[in-house]
Amino acid sequence: MLIGELAERVGTSTRTLRYYEEHGLVRARRSTNGYRVYDESELRVVHKIRTLLDVGFDLDDIRPFVACIRAGNTSGDVCPDSVATLQRKLDEVEAAIDRLHAVRAQLRDQLDAAAVSL
Repeated sequence: MLIGELAERVGTSTRTLRYYEEHGLVRARRSTNGYRVYDESELRVVHKIRTLLDVGFDLDDIRPFVACIRAGNTSGDVCPDSVATLQRKLDEVEAAIDRLHAVRAQLRDQLDAAAVSL
């Protein structure tokens, strides 16, 4: 399929697909007239990229998932490098939640102290 069709099918822009390609995440071959041509398998890859970007992964974090899909797995989540990336990201999220809980507690204390002073 051509780049426009792939973009339409995955709900993104051709510019975004070219960006993914520049970063080595999406593969296209060139037709004789120079057009990018994508295999059906790129649909799964782009869907996975977009899903991971939506939850805060960056392009480098996404590479193991793409490699896992390209290795023939039905999911990009089942390879050791993908699992390690998921665990690292989960650890980051849990640390951020802990920091936010501490900030919330501090703000509550400050509000309580301010209310007493009124």
